[in-house]
Amino acid sequence: MSVPIVRSEPTAPDDRPTLAFHYGGERITVERSHRCRDVQRVLIKVDPDGRVRVQAPVGASDAEVLQAVKKRGRWIYEQLRTFRAQLAHVTPRQYLSGESHHYLGRRHVLKVIEAPNETQQVRLLRGRLEVSLHRKSPEKVRALLHDWYRERAREVFARRLQAMLAQALWVTAAPPLRIQSMQTQWGSCSPNGRITLNPHLVKAPRDCIDYVILHELCHIAEHNHSERFYRLMQQVMPKWETVKARLDGMAAALLNDTSRQT
Repeated sequence: MSVPIVRSEPTAPDDRPTLAFHYGGERITVERSHRCRDVQRVLIKVDPDGRVRVQAPVGASDAEVLQAVKKRGRWIYEQLRTFRAQLAHVTPRQYLSGESHHYLGRRHVLKVIEAPNETQQVRLLRGRLEVSLHRKSPEKVRALLHDWYRERAREVFARRLQAMLAQALWVTAAPPLRIQSMQTQWGSCSPNGRITLNPHLVKAPRDCIDYVILHELCHIAEHNHSERFYRLMQQVMPKWETVKARLDGMAAALLNDTSRQT
């Protein structure tokens, strides 16, 4: 079982009942949702925001699901500790000059310029993200950066999707691509093959972007995390687990401030 924040949109009803167990002196709450009837595996996911989710076959009782979850108790507990440690070192954005912001895996220093007579814009120049605006305002800087990241994401993701289609031989036509901010997902794939990607993913290195796109392209062939799905991932990206671990380790920093984005 894996812990991707990349996940596919559910194809079965999702009433999200909650289960709970104790580990390490802590009460851990788990959200349950259903998997397709022909998939018998229990899939456990821990999100960077501390949510623990389990997808189980419709016919499995809560007691059976809880037993499976308890067997992974130590792993769940360690994942929660890891994500909490990451969050503890993430400083809330102030949108002032001197902050560092990521783009394609690199850190860029933010420079806020008050220019009453110039066009309000964001430019990437010599390792700096320069934001020019009529009057200095952290909220306005945030809004301009948010729009800039979305535009860059639209361009980069479309380009990388075309590049990855050369490896996904089972995909006969480029799937529809949507950009949407999400707090706990890098991407998703709907039952009809539409791919949704988080604009904050554009802050990650290119191989991480490729991993998420390939993950969703594999879901076009196999919507669940079945053995066939993982075989496809292994074929198109043999070292995907290493890339995924790197992306998970950056999640807290890259998703910083997503709760205020729309």
